[in-house]
Amino acid sequence: MLVVGERINTSRAAVREAVRNKDAAFIQEEAKAQAEAGAGMIDVNCGTFMREEPDYIGWLVETVQKAVDLPLCIDSPSPEAIRLALEIHRNGRPLINSITDQLERFEKLFPLVLEHEALVVALCINDEGMPETVEDCFRIAANLVERLTSSGVPIGDIYVDPVVRPISTDQSFGKVVLETIRRISSEFEGVHTICGLSNISFGLPQRKLVNQNFLTMCMYAGLDAVILDPLDRRMMSNLVASETLLGRDEFCLNYIKAHKEGRLTM
Repeated sequence: MLVVGERINTSRAAVREAVRNKDAAFIQEEAKAQAEAGAGMIDVNCGTFMREEPDYIGWLVETVQKAVDLPLCIDSPSPEAIRLALEIHRNGRPLINSITDQLERFEKLFPLVLEHEALVVALCINDEGMPETVEDCFRIAANLVERLTSSGVPIGDIYVDPVVRPISTDQSFGKVVLETIRRISSEFEGVHTICGLSNISFGLPQRKLVNQNFLTMCMYAGLDAVILDPLDRRMMSNLVASETLLGRDEFCLNYIKAHKEGRLTM
């Protein structure tokens, strides 16, 4: 299970101030802590700066790469910021988050995917907006997979994101994500699925409880990559236990190792 650490995001006030002030020590501690907690990739996002984002993204990528040798997930609404980040990324293969089935965004980002041989998140959004049914979500996912693979992107480099939306606004949204993950995993051999969990619980009390249970359900449906806070010990413990229960942990060795290292909590 690929864990993408989500903490270096300027939507968090402390990170926003650190990036604004170019506080490298703070950013590097965030990166190191996530790597030590089990992240296999670090998300970097300074999209809240909007017009100033291209001025900050290069510094942020450089700063994180000096602290950890993990690849980065370049997370931005701006194709220009993504381009700048990719040009200086050096730790393995980056993950672009994200390409969509929107004509303008696809045409701007697709050349970058090929040029940098990047992994890519295929987000289930098109020019009509965000899908609300399994059928619509799967149709967009299928179109994205077809467009990418037919143009030379290996299917194993694609991470389909079914778009997690709050169940507080529509109780069906959780089931839509689960069924979409199941269909994508069964019908496109080799493709990956990914999502950010926390939006599912937006507006609800005790959000972490909802997120933890949703993670297990998504993993059962076929999810094999997730964007989350690896410093959340209960969430990470839940992930380790779920992998064991799903038969992804031969002889339960990873679970036992996590226990011996004191990484499990109830």
